[in-house]
Amino acid sequence: MAGCSREDASPDEGAPTGAAQGPGDGSVTISGDDRLAGSLTWRAPQADLADGEDAVAGALERAGQALEAGDLDAGAGSAIPLYQAVLARVPDSEPAGAGLERAFAALLVQGKDALGRAGDDDAALRRAREVAAVARSLRPADEQVHAYLAAVDRAEQLAEISRAAEAELDAGRLGESGGGALARVREALALDEAQPRALQVRAAIESAMIRRAEDAASEGDFETAATWLDHAGEVRDGTTTVADARNRVDTRRRAWILRLRDEGVAALSQADGIERARTILARMLVLAAPGNAAVTELRERIDLAVHYGNYRPGQRFTDAAAGGRGPRMVVVPHGGFSMGAGDDDRDAEDSERPRRNLRFDRGFAMSLNEITVGEFRRFVDATAYRSRAERRGFSMAYDERSGNFVRRSNVDWRSDFAGSPAAANLPVVHISARDAQAYVDWLAEVSGQRYRLPSEAEFEYALRAGGQDRYPWGEGDPPESAGNLTGGKDRSPGGRGWSNAFKDYDDGHWGPAPVGSFTPNAFGLHDLEGNVSEWVADCWHDSYRRAPASGAAWVNPGCRMQVVRGGAWASSPPQTRSSWRAPSPVDNTNARVGFRVARDI
Repeated sequence: MAGCSREDASPDEGAPTGAAQGPGDGSVTISGDDRLAGSLTWRAPQADLADGEDAVAGALERAGQALEAGDLDAGAGSAIPLYQAVLARVPDSEPAGAGLERAFAALLVQGKDALGRAGDDDAALRRAREVAAVARSLRPADEQVHAYLAAVDRAEQLAEISRAAEAELDAGRLGESGGGALARVREALALDEAQPRALQVRAAIESAMIRRAEDAASEGDFETAATWLDHAGEVRDGTTTVADARNRVDTRRRAWILRLRDEGVAALSQADGIERARTILARMLVLAAPGNAAVTELRERIDLAVHYGNYRPGQRFTDAAAGGRGPRMVVVPHGGFSMGAGDDDRDAEDSERPRRNLRFDRGFAMSLNEITVGEFRRFVDATAYRSRAERRGFSMAYDERSGNFVRRSNVDWRSDFAGSPAAANLPVVHISARDAQAYVDWLAEVSGQRYRLPSEAEFEYALRAGGQDRYPWGEGDPPESAGNLTGGKDRSPGGRGWSNAFKDYDDGHWGPAPVGSFTPNAFGLHDLEGNVSEWVADCWHDSYRRAPASGAAWVNPGCRMQVVRGGAWASSPPQTRSSWRAPSPVDNTNARVGFRVARDI
């Protein structure tokens, strides 16, 4: 065996620096840093025998017991030192000679067992070395010993290569371009294709390359990700690991393309949005396959922005918001109208005057429908928000027995007009002005867009939708499917009817209807004229004198009364007029008032 010292080396000449040796114990001397190099010598522990025949017999008995227990060479009481001590005293002792033969055979069995585990077990490799030292000392010329020593040498060589591979791996030198951990592993596997430690390192190299690919993909660098996956594919054959990783990276690629699409759409609303969106589109074209739907969508959006601005009148859209989509929005076209009641409106209040002409030079977006229970639930789930009705424990709900609105406990935004659990597609009611404001603030934050409550002027402009008549639909009674209004033919679950209603109208609902149940108006918006009345952003003022000429919300810091606009399912005909407005405390909640959102574009 390479590097073995002389068989008869003395403790002083043969033991290099760092060798471990205990008094009276056998030791294996390994040069350098406890690896098989330099000298390999077993110094048999001294098993001194007392004088007399009984001492020999006792030593043989102890040796037999040690042999039976598998204690062959560790100390003075081990089998081999005891048999050697007997033979030193009685050279022709047949029991000692036979016992030493059995101990030698058992030693080789222990050594081979240790070698079998030495591929990934350093303790087993150390035991294999110890056995090699003892076997070489006992039978230096034995063919079995020579073969065993060669096997230990090979195991040590493999361990050394594997340790070097692990060091390269720890240092991040994977070897994708040659050298590094991969070259070391291949060197080890060339010696033993089943070497466990090398196989483990090879799998770790593959995993590290896949991890680098996925890290690159998470940063949007899919070219680098593909390169790392190609390297990983060359590490080992016959596994699906790299194919699975490619699928994961492709999933991230698709998600990244959608994310870029959203960023491009969002960019179009900014000052330099068209150029930014074109840059994003170029990036998407590199990542996406021909005909990708997200690429097509952004290209079309850019074309629209070039020719028509970022939006077009009547366009419907949604914004990404907190891992989902925000409310469906409709672009309200710019234009002008006369706000307030006409001089001939017999039902008008002074608060609806003076009539004034307003113009919106830029369009704005308004939610297609009133905000629903399901949309408000998403906000509550995301923020743990507690509404005003929840905190005080009641709201005003419809009472079938009396036909009136009464204070009812445990009624909040989850409840319908009568206090029962509300369906997700119903407009949310039992909402205060502050609850509505909290929702739009959250929506603005999670979407990154300028969401808000509509101003009173925006609401009336959208409600009239180009008309200037008493009602949103014109003059007189509403046409069929005009909205969820108080009709003379409406009946409650208990058979009640309205005492002040549109005489021959029947919408089929008592209480709010699911949003979007009726025909939209000319601007494409649902339920502005009915279903539920709605909070707007303005503080209450007794008239329009000194109101903002821009149509922006008229807000006073800390106002306690806010404006409610639009008819509801339980509003009288005068309360359904286009100019109708009413004050309400900002903390008020009931079964007739909800809200919708607006957004700057």
